[in-house]
Amino acid sequence: MLQTTVDTPTGLMTLTEEDGAITRAEWGQGGADDTPLLREAAAQLAAYFDDPARGFDLPLRVEASEFQQKVCDAMLAIPLGETRTYGDLAKEIGVPAQAIGQGCGGNPIPVIIPCHRVLGANGLGGFSGRGGVETKVWLLKHERAGGLLI
Repeated sequence: MLQTTVDTPTGLMTLTEEDGAITRAEWGQGGADDTPLLREAAAQLAAYFDDPARGFDLPLRVEASEFQQKVCDAMLAIPLGETRTYGDLAKEIGVPAQAIGQGCGGNPIPVIIPCHRVLGANGLGGFSGRGGVETKVWLLKHERAGGLLI
């Protein structure tokens, strides 16, 4: 397991590489390994925080249950600047909305897999990343989806 830490506007984030794919992105201090993939992931993360339209093009692997992988795939399909509700994803996957909330909270690669783009039917919903809902709001505003919040 190789890791590198990136300083972002939302705090330090540690990216983890395993077997040629990014498997985790977590807030906090981690390693300082140097591989081509970690350099590219760090550069893309920095570019996202500079201009979210740049997006991500990285090999990702969600090391979790089949359900968690489906939720992550559904979140990856949400376009920049748009949001979906837990209910929207629940209908798509065929599970209760509460399960989608748990799946969003279990996202091992936040920001890159945009769990922040999933909202409750009547509001923001939660956010398990550092800073909680305030970070979710910051990310949505950064992506120019902030108008959806008001």
